[in-house]
Amino acid sequence: MAPNARKEAHAAPARALTRQDYKTLSLSALGGALEFYDFVIFVFFTAVLGKLFFPPSMPDWLRVLQTFGIFAAGYVVRPLGGIVMAHFGDLLGRKKMFTMSILLMAVPTLLMGMLPTYASIGLAAPVLLLLLRVMQGAAVGGEVPGAWVFVSEHVPARHIGYACGTLTAGLTAGILLGSVVATGINTAFTPDQVADGAWRLPFLLGGIFGLGAMYLRRWLHETPVFAELQQRKALAAEMPLKAVLRNHRGPVVISMLLTWMLSAAIVVVILMTPTLLQKIYGFDPHTSLVANTVATLCLSIGCLVAGVLADRIGARSTLFGGALLLAVCTYIFYTTIKVRPDLLLPLYALVGFSVGVVGAVPCVLVKAFPAQVRFSGLSFSYNLSYAIFGGLTPVVVALMLKNNPLAPAYYVIAISVVGMITALFVKDQTDTV
Repeated sequence: MAPNARKEAHAAPARALTRQDYKTLSLSALGGALEFYDFVIFVFFTAVLGKLFFPPSMPDWLRVLQTFGIFAAGYVVRPLGGIVMAHFGDLLGRKKMFTMSILLMAVPTLLMGMLPTYASIGLAAPVLLLLLRVMQGAAVGGEVPGAWVFVSEHVPARHIGYACGTLTAGLTAGILLGSVVATGINTAFTPDQVADGAWRLPFLLGGIFGLGAMYLRRWLHETPVFAELQQRKALAAEMPLKAVLRNHRGPVVISMLLTWMLSAAIVVVILMTPTLLQKIYGFDPHTSLVANTVATLCLSIGCLVAGVLADRIGARSTLFGGALLLAVCTYIFYTTIKVRPDLLLPLYALVGFSVGVVGAVPCVLVKAFPAQVRFSGLSFSYNLSYAIFGGLTPVVVALMLKNNPLAPAYYVIAISVVGMITALFVKDQTDTV
């Protein structure tokens, strides 16, 4: 860790979390949940969107592949949005960028709910869907890293794991909210009614959620760490990203590899699996979405547990043990539900909880970079990794599925091993922000 970060940490008095800290964490997590809902709701309607926005003559596997490709496009542009927002977040303030990202997410989500389909405008339909997905990706590229930096700089150093775990639980709660809404839509409407227009409702609702998140963040304050840097005139003297690439290459690599594990676990186990349960294992939409709701609730709990463990036993041990648990649970889940479909709910709940290891990842990422370039370093590492690995994951898994129905399990297990190896290089630091 950089000397400035150490000095900063040792200067900060040890204290317990205050009421204001809990208020900041609660508002940040709730706002993050509402914004992340906007980003992920797309994946819960992949099957119907594929039928509505692509030619009906297209083979089913290709339609699913292309729809997941549009979903992945949101990840590909994340580095650009993240780098731009992080640049100004390191120079102008965390809160400004933390708030701006919501507007950039809410507008395209609202427009998605108003898009004409392939039957109305032909190939322009998937092109417009892709464009809006790209806009969403740019917004979330600034939101997630900015949120982790924001909460970590508000709490005492010994509670950073808890703060990041809470925020990550909030983001995953956005997935849970998406799952609940998708379950409700598929319960209240028949498949024909969903295709006829009910699919638009969750996107329109997302626009309202975005406005609600903007209102919530009015009550947040700039982080004490950034305010002190500003007062001491100790902000980055050059382009923050330039300093990151020159002085912090090791932390960038570790951060990217841990983000790869995070993205594989979230994208495959939580976001892709509801569709895979329907396409491969024969579950109906309602059953698969109810199971996903339970799994995502367990994921949020797992994130909190992982964050607390990172504070108490260290991020290295938490990540190593959590990645091992993820690999084991993933294998059990995908190899069992085919022969024991009655165990779908408990098995999905278990593997969902194991995905909660991702709650310990941001604790490492936040501590990896000094305050002057923290937002840029974290954002660059996280978003570049998500663009490469998170963006390619659904496409790679979809292609692998043509030859092996256990492809999702093998992919997650392989990346869990990468996470375990990377965890060995993580230094458990007691001094940070």
